[in-house]
Amino acid sequence: MLTREQNETLTRVGPGTPMGEFMRQYWIPALRSERLVADGTPVRVRLLGQNFVAFRATDGRVGFFDEGCPHRCTSLALARNEDNALTCIFHGWKIDVSGKVVDVPSEPPERRAEFAAKVRVGHYPVREAGTIVWVYLGKSEKLPQFPAFGWTHLPEGHVVSRMCSLNSNWFALLEGQLDSSHASILHRDGSTIRARGTVRAGDMLFDTSPRIEFEMQPYGFREGAIRNTADGQYYVRIREFAVPWYAPVPSGNVHSNQTFTMAIPIDDEHATHWDVRYNLDHPVTMPRTPDTEGYFTNQDNFIPDFGNPDNNFHQNRIRMREGSWSGFPTTRYEDFAAAVAQGIICDRTREYLGSSDSSIIRARRLLLDAVARFQRGEPAFGLDKQIDWEHIRPQDAVIPKTMDWRSLPR
Repeated sequence: MLTREQNETLTRVGPGTPMGEFMRQYWIPALRSERLVADGTPVRVRLLGQNFVAFRATDGRVGFFDEGCPHRCTSLALARNEDNALTCIFHGWKIDVSGKVVDVPSEPPERRAEFAAKVRVGHYPVREAGTIVWVYLGKSEKLPQFPAFGWTHLPEGHVVSRMCSLNSNWFALLEGQLDSSHASILHRDGSTIRARGTVRAGDMLFDTSPRIEFEMQPYGFREGAIRNTADGQYYVRIREFAVPWYAPVPSGNVHSNQTFTMAIPIDDEHATHWDVRYNLDHPVTMPRTPDTEGYFTNQDNFIPDFGNPDNNFHQNRIRMREGSWSGFPTTRYEDFAAAVAQGIICDRTREYLGSSDSSIIRARRLLLDAVARFQRGEPAFGLDKQIDWEHIRPQDAVIPKTMDWRSLPR
């Protein structure tokens, strides 16, 4: 369990909080690139307890500003988007895509240029990669190394992303993705299906209490969740955790569609879950199933009918009586229900953790130590190293019991 103070450190992300300031040192996935159209409607974005607007300028560049106009704080989501700038509809202040105020028509003509030059606009560096607009909210003039995962520079069509916002603290969503033992229980209806890419049906259910081993990395850690198989071998699921919020999911051999997840804080009580589906060899193709429906309908909110604790997230008890373990239609519904049902901010002082929670414990310790070091003036975790983001990806395999999972080629 954690102390109340430790739980507060991990879950509070607003401006001035230890975790919030720590997270601002990293590139943050903000929104899908497709949301932004040249000269189109600016899009509100909330991250780490702050409100922003993102827009695509006439020439295709992306601007990312504080939402409030620097004049009287009227939302720039209402602004005119034209001529590579946002123009506030309140008093006509015009801010170009680089964040420079270029016109203040509410001021006398003879002092407009001088006045505009003094105005400071909250604007932030952005990058587009892997169908996503990423933003850096930190204060350093030297930008951190961009997390160039293998999927961030694949050809068009090889990456498909979707996201949804949940009434949950970010850390509950991250821990759900780092928890290997629940895959055999919460997801038992689908675990054998998902594993057929590289293993035999039944291996996930044969051993529901995996042994957890670790290999520390400059970006976080690799985790080997090792299960016995019915024929005397090991089934190992190798998961990566990259600080602060990356957790790719083992989902078959390297030539099949892969899933990469990110838990991004909106504020203390809301978070965005990202599912990035990618394929290294060919364009992503997906059959239309309940688990993939969000990719076909609304990629910016792929579970609009999720529900809430008052209606038990629309859990179907009839389906449970007919054989469904959880009563939910897909693994994501199961994950989100389990996370949100802990409470918007889980009281981790009341937990009783076991050996199957080793990854949770290690991630908590790693993050708490990283935040403490950052507060002492040290670089944010991993940002003082050159990291090979390309090869951070999950794996699963059946191996002989004489083999060390760490020796599998990455």
